Amino acid sequence: MLSIAIINYKNPELLRLCLTSLQKTLSPELNYEILVIDSAATTETRYIATEEFKTVRYMPFTQNIGYTKGVNEALKAAEGDAIFICNSDIIPTEGSMERLYNYLKEHPEIGLIGPRLLNFDGSPQQSCFRYYTPLTIICRRTFLGKLPFVKSILNRFMLKDKDMNHSMPVDWLMGSALMISRTAYQKTGGMDEQFFLYMSDVDWPRRFWENGYAVVFYPRATMYHYHKRESRGTLDALDVLFNAQTRQHIKDAFRYFRKNGIREASYV
Repeated sequence: MLSIAIINYKNPELLRLCLTSLQKTLSPELNYEILVIDSAATTETRYIATEEFKTVRYMPFTQNIGYTKGVNEALKAAEGDAIFICNSDIIPTEGSMERLYNYLKEHPEIGLIGPRLLNFDGSPQQSCFRYYTPLTIICRRTFLGKLPFVKSILNRFMLKDKDMNHSMPVDWLMGSALMISRTAYQKTGGMDEQFFLYMSDVDWPRRFWENGYAVVFYPRATMYHYHKRESRGTLDALDVLFNAQTRQHIKDAFRYFRKNGIREASYV
């Protein structure tokens, strides 16, 4: 059985759209369950999950528990042999969930797998990467990223030397849409909850690699993603003064480098 767990935070419209798309695109032959982990639950999201989609297992939390704890709560509650974790801004295309699930089952060496993510105009989103270094973050968040000589640093981070039309091992996958083997999860454990919102999807794949499981990008499964990048404002380095999401991203980044060190360590 496949468990599909949606991590929601105050997004009733997107939650409804995500659940509707699952209802329309999942094969009736697929054995699955759907869980909604609702952080800072509202009356509207509760109604959607319990009245409009009555087969959903609804797990509300009165406080904002953050992305990382939401994922861990989903992993503990899920009953499937694989668990698909997504945010409520993910819209699967027809057959994508089955292709991802079947590929994972056919390749027991894979612990963590992710689909190709698309913008709503059909253009691809970057959803897999090499590991961060402090320099990578500085280049992405400041004017340095606009300088020509920095381009090679960012291209390496974004795997521009790889063919994105083929499945391949990657260091980490964007946490918006991930599928996990239960066997691998039981060996590696859940996400590290010292990361409240960001960097847990960067940190977690390290443990899969360290425990002998591959982390794989699988472009034959495609899903739409409404990606806002709330931690990225318009003031570059000054965003830290005015954007709470930016401050949280930087806090989690400090925790990540304190835990894993600042030197690049890539598996691909």
